[in-house]
Amino acid sequence: MTTKISYSIALLVGLGMIFLGARFFFSPEVATAGYGIHFNAGGDYSFHHIKGIRDIFSGILLCAFVLLDERRAVGVTLLTGSIISFTDMLIVLSKSYNGVVQATPHIVATILLIVFGVLLLATKPQKKAL
Repeated sequence: MTTKISYSIALLVGLGMIFLGARFFFSPEVATAGYGIHFNAGGDYSFHHIKGIRDIFSGILLCAFVLLDERRAVGVTLLTGSIISFTDMLIVLSKSYNGVVQATPHIVATILLIVFGVLLLATKPQKKAL
């Protein structure tokens, strides 16, 4: 049961990453504001596309591990991915115009990634019936 819930959360996180990455391509200003920073690109969205493709890749990788039933790979990916959301939180909080409200999505993501990553790594694999 724990594995199914963790897989469901991981799949939602992966799909969310794909969505967020795509938003950096199709609506870069909205994506940047949603991230929690103000950034005047002056019409050059190279940075947004770089961030977007990394998010899309991470989301696809996570979804692939879930669909391939690679429990340990999903757990490791979630746990190590918490570094990204934690760093994002620090970046958002480093801006004088932001507070905890703007950092909340990053805080929640960090907690979810750590909790479900640890759960997947601590859960023993279920033996499959022949």
